[in-house]
Amino acid sequence: MILNIILGIIGLGIVIVIHETGHFLAAKASGISVEAFSIGWGKALFSWQRKETEYRLGMLPIGGYCRMKGGDLLQKAIEERHATIPHEEGSFFSAAPYKRIFVSLSGPLFNLIFAFIIFSLIWGIGFSVKSFENRIVLVSDYSTDSRTHAVDRAGLKTGDRIIEIDGNPIENYNDIKEAVAPAAAKRLPILVNRDGVFREFQLTPEKDPETGVGLLGIYAWIDPVVGEVIPDSPAAIAGLQTKDRIISIEGKRIDHTIDLITELASRPEKLDITYERNGASQTTSLLISYEDNGEPNLGIYFEPLVYTSERVGFLTAFGKGVEETYSVLKMTVKSIGLLFSGINVSKAVSGPIRLTYYVGAIASEGFKDGLKDGFSNMFRFLSLLSVFFFFMNLLPIPALDGGHIVLQLIEAVTRRAPKPAVIYRYQVIGFTIIIGILIFSTFNDVSFFISR
Repeated sequence: MILNIILGIIGLGIVIVIHETGHFLAAKASGISVEAFSIGWGKALFSWQRKETEYRLGMLPIGGYCRMKGGDLLQKAIEERHATIPHEEGSFFSAAPYKRIFVSLSGPLFNLIFAFIIFSLIWGIGFSVKSFENRIVLVSDYSTDSRTHAVDRAGLKTGDRIIEIDGNPIENYNDIKEAVAPAAAKRLPILVNRDGVFREFQLTPEKDPETGVGLLGIYAWIDPVVGEVIPDSPAAIAGLQTKDRIISIEGKRIDHTIDLITELASRPEKLDITYERNGASQTTSLLISYEDNGEPNLGIYFEPLVYTSERVGFLTAFGKGVEETYSVLKMTVKSIGLLFSGINVSKAVSGPIRLTYYVGAIASEGFKDGLKDGFSNMFRFLSLLSVFFFFMNLLPIPALDGGHIVLQLIEAVTRRAPKPAVIYRYQVIGFTIIIGILIFSTFNDVSFFISR
């Protein structure tokens, strides 16, 4: 957990520092003085001065900031009730509106460029993805209620392999989720391989009322092959080993892990398991313990499949970077729209605490398989966040970059600078909105961890 937190803080810090670097470089190029550029917040561990800028390394490794000249002039104008902000060479408010727009735009733009570069590098270097087969198990086959799902209405069956969705090739279960999640209530053509025969279907994913994502009503088909046995666990005591394939429990055939979960629903204390090792069948008894929340503790993880991409050339990697950045941006815009479609916002919105946890958890999980996978997983997720930062910061909300741009565009069109009091009220409204969102999202995060 501590490692997750450290990696999460570092990861989010990178995204924020990239953003502030965009503002910093644009300000320098526009002749606006930067009084301080800090990596981290709080008291400076050390700092150095170069020309008019103090460069700092803050005690708290959480993001950073870029402080431009002019903030004290705004405060002075408000206190002394001036009609305009005093002009001073190098001040942010003394620069032409188009220069201030350029500075405000550059922070989000650097996040977008960062995401594109990382996506391109990952495609160029190659990456691995852990997932499961493109074979499916229908929820309705193992559910006690009579509810029908999208796959039931379309006519799919347990054991079908999904080959294409909406014309896009499907290689594994991750591909299915990525194709369906943004397509709630959209009719999709789907190509299925059923016992060697290709069949075409039409289905419409349902919308999850809590998150707004599309659902089909399926589980992943996970072969019951042991991928890892935890030392001193019930599975280890029973003698199970990596690569063992469970073929039956209490005499009942086990085709996939959902069959196993079904057998555990009655909370048995012991199960007689038949498994295959090196082509020979063996039987053992598994004594089962249960967690406080009722979850069975078997002490095994099932083996995922590893899909490795091929390294591609520079131009192909460049194209893939553009394609993936655009895809994530499109999904981000759609996700924001879902917040106003009647979903449970308290479930769908994550705050800084949960984002930090996700960054750290994804990175540490990848590092289990080596440095390359760890950094690839971490930076790919940071790229997703960077695209999100790009879009969110350009929303016309006061206190965000988009809000500043709106104010500066009005000044450019009217050729009249807003009064200091107007700017101040505008900022107060923006900060009030931001603080409200932070409080709401933090409450969601705390509730999320308590529920876990």
